[in-house]
Parts: sequence; structure tokens; C-alpha cells
Amino acid sequence: MSGRVFAGRAALILLITFAVYLPVLRGGFVFDDYGLITENGVVRADNGIRLFWSGAGAADYYPLTGSVWWLEWRMWDDRATGYHVVNVLLHAANAILVWLILRRLRIPGAWLAALVFAIHPVNVATAGWISEQKNTLSMMFYSIAILLYLEFDADGRWRWYALSLGAFVLALLSKTGVVMLPVALLGCVWWLHDRLRWKDGRRSVPFFALSLLFGLTTVWFQYHWVLRGTTFRPEGFLSKLAAAGWVVWFYLGKILWPVNLSVIYPKWNVDPSRWISWFPALLVAACLALFWWKRRTWGRPMLFGLGYFAVTLFPVLGFFDQGFYDYSLVADHWQYYSMIGVVALAVAAGAVVCRRIGDRGRMVGVLASAVVVVVLGIATWTRAGVYATSETLWSDTVTKNPDAWMAQYNLGLALGKAGKLDEAIAHFRRAVQIKPGFAEAHNFFGTALLQAGRGQEAIEQYRQALRIKPDYVEAQVNLDRALSRESSGGN
Repeated sequence: MSGRVFAGRAALILLITFAVYLPVLRGGFVFDDYGLITENGVVRADNGIRLFWSGAGAADYYPLTGSVWWLEWRMWDDRATGYHVVNVLLHAANAILVWLILRRLRIPGAWLAALVFAIHPVNVATAGWISEQKNTLSMMFYSIAILLYLEFDADGRWRWYALSLGAFVLALLSKTGVVMLPVALLGCVWWLHDRLRWKDGRRSVPFFALSLLFGLTTVWFQYHWVLRGTTFRPEGFLSKLAAAGWVVWFYLGKILWPVNLSVIYPKWNVDPSRWISWFPALLVAACLALFWWKRRTWGRPMLFGLGYFAVTLFPVLGFFDQGFYDYSLVADHWQYYSMIGVVALAVAAGAVVCRRIGDRGRMVGVLASAVVVVVLGIATWTRAGVYATSETLWSDTVTKNPDAWMAQYNLGLALGKAGKLDEAIAHFRRAVQIKPGFAEAHNFFGTALLQAGRGQEAIEQYRQALRIKPDYVEAQVNLDRALSRESSGGN
């Protein structure tokens, strides 16, 4: 492929990606964008980069991502557009890197698979959500590491190996969700050579060592700074093992049929004592075993594509506790690295079928590709519009999952900020009904009631917040203010 053709195809991916993400480019901050970026004291601090790299006060050890936020805040301050442009640009760059990797692996339909990845609506949860820049940044280095390793595997020059290892370190410093890269590298080598050699295992050891080191670091940070003794998944190992099968099929379904996407999905209750709870996990194991058995024929691409998908999902299958499990067991942004295995497999299968049909198959392939791109593009445009503001995001979530207490709470905050007090009060009330021990919801419920002139009700909400969390300074200040206001006749 000539340089001009490559540049043209890469530019087309870039332009289409920005086109479908236009609604979010005009949007603002949502969810934890405020806490992690715009209101983060470390981001605002002059010595913030040093603090990020030392790990002081950080919920996770992602110092490279934190450093990027530190720089961006000095360029954009609280203007969201700049952050959105950078994140969408990183996402488009990742799609181009995916194209290069698939070409190197000789996967049919590589360019189309990369474009589908770029405009798939599931990825709006990463590219349209500013704080998930840790996903886009880490995947960029993750993809570069794979490309460099494939170059090393082809010509044996150790500089490519060293550069691949360095890129992997940068990926881990951006987000440790990429810890399964060593397994992905072995899968790529197996795909290219139809076997794994002893030297492949030896070469992978430094990558596995880095994965273990950074993985344990993340577990430590999560335990000490996020969980702080709280267990968000108290169920036993058997329940988590059974639920892992549900997770795999859930993500596969959202890739192949991306409808009813949500920031927070309903939380499952998987009972390991019921045999039906084990059926999804057993089906995953049976499929992978079948593909391995047929690896010399039709099972080979299935094993590579779906095996990559399942393996790279391992960090988010539920075996390691984390804060988001308080809301849901699954999240769209958790399959950002994994979904390309399914996308590439589906596109490659379509390309092979069309080639076997002949000239007519080529026309069918072009038409089918155009339909897929248009449908996905429209879906992503629509989903990007949902991520444009907190009110649209949480309204959409509450509609799809009315029992999501965090969504009810965040929608109450957004509506209260917009002056829609009656609507905000209704959502705060629903949030504390679902999760009575949610002190922050009681506090802001009280604030909305006070602004609506319902002082006595507000006082009760502040008191409830303090009963739950006695050292809640903001609730105490609000209670004192409400009592003073009521004692002066509400003036």
C-alpha cells in the first residue's frame, strides 16, 4: 500500500469518527469528570505531576493519565470542548492503530473492522466520557506495543522488543486494564506461526512480570483509597465465577446488538446454588474447547478472535473488587480493549464469504458494509448526544434503569443545578428510597427542599445524613443554616 493510499484511508477513519462524535464535542462534563479532573486538587496543584507520580492521594495509580489531565487543565481550564477533542482524537488514532495491527496479522477486512471499532456506539462510553481518557490513552500505547512486538517477531531485532516493552509500561501507567497484553501477544504469535515456541514463552516473561507488578499496585490502591475496607461484592468465589460467564455473554451481546446502552445497568443476583446460573460460564468454556478442538480448520479464527475477547475481559469479570461494582457488574467502557476481537472476527467472516461468492459477492460486501457503517454511525451520533450533558445522560439512564440509585442522585443534582427543584426533589427522594444509607443524597435532598422553601423537611434530611455519617461537615453546616433560617421565620 502506498503512503498516499494509507494516509487517505487513515484520514477517512479520522473524519468519520469526528463526524459521529460531533454531539459530544459540543457537550460538557459528566459523572466523575468533575471529581477526577476539574475539581481535583492534584490536577490544580502546581506540583500535581509530582503528586501523581508519587501516588499521593490518588484513587488509582495512573500517573501518565493524571499528568495529561494536569496539562490539559492548564490549556482548557473548565472548558470541556478541548478535553473532548483530545479524547476523540485518541480514539480515532486507536482505530487507525487497530487497522495496522489487523493488517499485520493478515486479517481480512482490516480497514472496515477498524472503522467499525471507531464508530461503534458501545465506545461512546469511552470516547465521549472525558475521564475515560485513561482508556483511550492506555489503548494507544497498548496498540503500539503490539505493533512493535510484531515487528520484532518478524525481523528479530531487539530494539523493537525493547520499544514494545517501553510502550507497555506507558500503557500500564495510563491504566492497568491492559494487563492482559502478554497473553494477547502470545495469541498473535500463535496466529501468525500456528504454534508457540519456547522462545515465545521466554520473551513474554518480562511482560508478565510488569503485568503482575502493576496489577498488584492497582489492587493496593483500590483497597486503600477506594474500597477502604468496604466490600462491594461480598458474595463468594463460586458466585463470582458463575457471574463471569454472564458478563462475557452480556458484552458479546452489546457488541453484536448495541441497543439499550446505559451508563449503569441493572445489577444481577447470581445464585451459584442454581444450576442455571452456571449455564453461561459452562457455555463459554464449551465454545472455547470446541474451537480448540477444531483449531486446525474453522475453529482457528474463532479461537483467536473470541479467545482474545474473553481473555482481555479477565480484569473486569468480577474477581477483583472495585468501586463501580456498587452500581453494576458491567460497564460499556470496560470492553474497550476487548471488543476488537469480536468486531474483527465478524468483519473477516463477512469478507471471506463475499470473496467466495465472487464478483457478485464484492457488490454485496460493499452494500452490506455501507449499511453497517451508516447504522452504527447514526447510533453513535445518537448515543454521543446522550453524553453531552449530565441531565441528558442521567435522564437516559433512569429511563432504562429506574432502580439505579446513583443515576437518580446524579439526575437530582443536574436538575437542581438547572433550577428544576420539583423534579430534583422527586429524584433525590427516589435515590434515598433505593439506598437509605446514602448520606450525600440526603444532604442534597435537603438542599433542594430548602431552596424550594420546605425548611422543616430539609432539616430532617440533613439530620438523617448526619445520623448516617456523623462527621459529614457539609451536612452539619447546611443543618445549622436551615435551623437559623427557620428560627428567623424562613427569611
